[in-house]
Amino acid sequence: MIKIKLPYYLYLLLFGFLFLQSCKKDEITGSGKMVLTFAHFVDDAPLQIDTMKYTNAAGNHYMVTEVQYFISDITLHMADGNDFLLDGTEGIHYVDNDIPSTMTWNTEKDIPEGFCNSVSFTFGIDSVKNQSNMFVNPPERDMFWPEVLGGGYHYMKMNGKWRNDTMSDNSMFMLHLGIGQIYDNDTIIGFVHNAFRVDLPGSAFKINDGSTTEIQIIMNIENWFQNPYIFDFAVYGENLMQNQEGMHMACMNGKEDVFSIVHIISEK
Repeated sequence: MIKIKLPYYLYLLLFGFLFLQSCKKDEITGSGKMVLTFAHFVDDAPLQIDTMKYTNAAGNHYMVTEVQYFISDITLHMADGNDFLLDGTEGIHYVDNDIPSTMTWNTEKDIPEGFCNSVSFTFGIDSVKNQSNMFVNPPERDMFWPEVLGGGYHYMKMNGKWRNDTMSDNSMFMLHLGIGQIYDNDTIIGFVHNAFRVDLPGSAFKINDGSTTEIQIIMNIENWFQNPYIFDFAVYGENLMQNQEGMHMACMNGKEDVFSIVHIISEK
């Protein structure tokens, strides 16, 4: 048998090549997709629009006529300690109960396979992204927040009517959330960014290679008006856009338990 003795540097090159090939194999992992769907409930039943059948914690009888809002920065908190941001189109999605297509968000981004401990998102748009004239087409464009009140866009418009016993006709309520203002008498001296993070309970799941995971997110409408604060339409029903106290109360309620998950489905 003839033995061929290679120069020392060739052994090093060969070893380096084999090591790199091994690393590349280790780096190859599978991936999956995610679809988010949205639904609106009141007291564990689907929201019925334009029906005066609901009563909030303050005793106001009310109906909801429309629900429109932004969620952004969906983040998967992975078991390996990394956070995976589903940025998509700037990471912002618009939901409108009158536009069925907005009730589904195909995030499209490839997600490395692995176990996700929990899911979080921002309700509204954070102070960095929430810039005026970002959207040029309806319906997102029509969510603009007046420039004099801070600019950018509404986080949410929830409109409806409530039975005001002091009036012959039903009164309007407009749960409009966005940038708040700090006033000195009638002069605005500062702004408050009210967007908040939502940590979805029971949102652990596994991303499998080649699978699409669907998560249905429920907005529990009644919880905007309770826990920890009782939201009375007689006090905060109108002109909430210029009432930071009322917006703060609603946002704290929203952060508490407005959002939940009904099911997580993973399909090939």
